[in-house]
Amino acid sequence: MIFMRSIKIVGLEKYISRGFARKISNELDLAKIKISVDEFLNIVMFPALVILIISSILFSFAGVEFALSIFFGIIIAIVYVVFIYLVIEYKIDQRKTKLEQMLPDFFQIVAANLKGGMPLDRAMLHAARSEFSFLSADIKEMSQMVFGGETLENALREFSRKYKSTQLQHSIKMIIEAIKYGGAMADLILQLSKDMRDQQITQKSVAGQMTMYSIFIAFAGLIIAPVLYALTTQMITITTSVWSGILASNPNGLPTMGMSFLTPTPPQITVPDYRMFAYIAIVITTAFASLIMSAISSGSALKGLRMLPLFIIIGLLIYIGGSAIISSMFSGLGGI
Repeated sequence: MIFMRSIKIVGLEKYISRGFARKISNELDLAKIKISVDEFLNIVMFPALVILIISSILFSFAGVEFALSIFFGIIIAIVYVVFIYLVIEYKIDQRKTKLEQMLPDFFQIVAANLKGGMPLDRAMLHAARSEFSFLSADIKEMSQMVFGGETLENALREFSRKYKSTQLQHSIKMIIEAIKYGGAMADLILQLSKDMRDQQITQKSVAGQMTMYSIFIAFAGLIIAPVLYALTTQMITITTSVWSGILASNPNGLPTMGMSFLTPTPPQITVPDYRMFAYIAIVITTAFASLIMSAISSGSALKGLRMLPLFIIIGLLIYIGGSAIISSMFSGLGGI
């Protein structure tokens, strides 16, 4: 991002619809990424174009047809764009998670301030302590809006839009209803704090009960799948070697015994082709294993992005190591 800011920013925002630009701006605000839509589009589109060109050239040099090389380049560029989107969503989810962890304590302090006789806006401002980090900053910004003449209801709504949190939006909606129609505000906020804390305890309990499922998915995705791919790679290697010897012994072709439809043929899958397939399959399998484990343990698949690179590296290393071990075990077969 620093590099992109050091060069001239090309105005790409004018080439997209206002609705799409507004959506991008909203996502950046939710993730607290302080760059313009033009800067973001430059960060995404120009590297994607470079990736497309370079990957297409590399595939062409590797002997892949030109049209197929372009197709693979487009796929890799799309993967890059999707990765950027997932990183932004991960940051949004991370902010939401931290907020929901702080809200019970924050609301408890707000309720205590209300019982001490403070109005709601002052109670929230005095509860915005340093330990609440970005939540305190947003509460202070909301208070500035109120002091500037904005109504408390509108300021609360604007505050709730800063996070993609259902808990916060539900709580703010109830608080606004209590402001409009009256009610024991301190008791309401105290009850909201208690409900949030109970929900967090329930989530931790459920996550603990689902540990065995997470272990099974990790074992299947990180160990079993790479080892099976390594075994299949060695089987194809042995089969190819055996067929090479058979064809060398029968230069005029294999006998058909009068039935041409029973003519044996060598395997059509080469070892390099299958290795490429295995690498791609392992990356996809381990990536989904990371996301599924996160969804089971925390309720959010996006939290799995933190472990995704590690899962992919472990899966590939097990495949490479498993291939080497199985190759040494079967080194006496097929002349290998």
